[in-house]
Amino acid sequence: HMHQEYDFRFCPVCGGRLESVKLRPHEPLRLVCSDCAFVFYLDPKLSACAIVDKDGKLLLTKRDLNPRKGKWALPGGHVDRGEIVEEAALREIREECGIRAEITGLLGVYSNTGQTVVLVVYLAQYLSGELVAGEEISDIGFFDPEQIPWEDLAFQDTAIALKDYCNRLKS
Repeated sequence: HMHQEYDFRFCPVCGGRLESVKLRPHEPLRLVCSDCAFVFYLDPKLSACAIVDKDGKLLLTKRDLNPRKGKWALPGGHVDRGEIVEEAALREIREECGIRAEITGLLGVYSNTGQTVVLVVYLAQYLSGELVAGEEISDIGFFDPEQIPWEDLAFQDTAIALKDYCNRLKS
């Protein structure tokens, strides 16, 4: 999931000016404070989502915010610092879809060159509750694997994960 890269200018420790510095030849440029020498590492952002199965159908959500507003995605979102990744996935399913599910396994971890988000995709089983679209969602539903709206998916990683899942079903 693409998010803008912020252009940080000031040290979060002392307020000094950050400069782009090559600390080691094989590493990317790092933001270093010109006053206190604090190195401000820009870490990847972690997102967790799940392919929720209910009687062989898969849960998809239609995004009601940018990026990719109006496109379909898996329920999920950013993991908060200190939060257990599986719990983040289950929290997003509750918040976005109003249902309870349980994690049954890990589908995979997806990342791309130049993208700041690393996506963890779990497999989950529907437990209980009625579908209710959360505030960031305009539509929601369970889809047969054959009905997945491939042309209308929000993110490349989502499409790759769903293809991996469908290939797993066939084997």
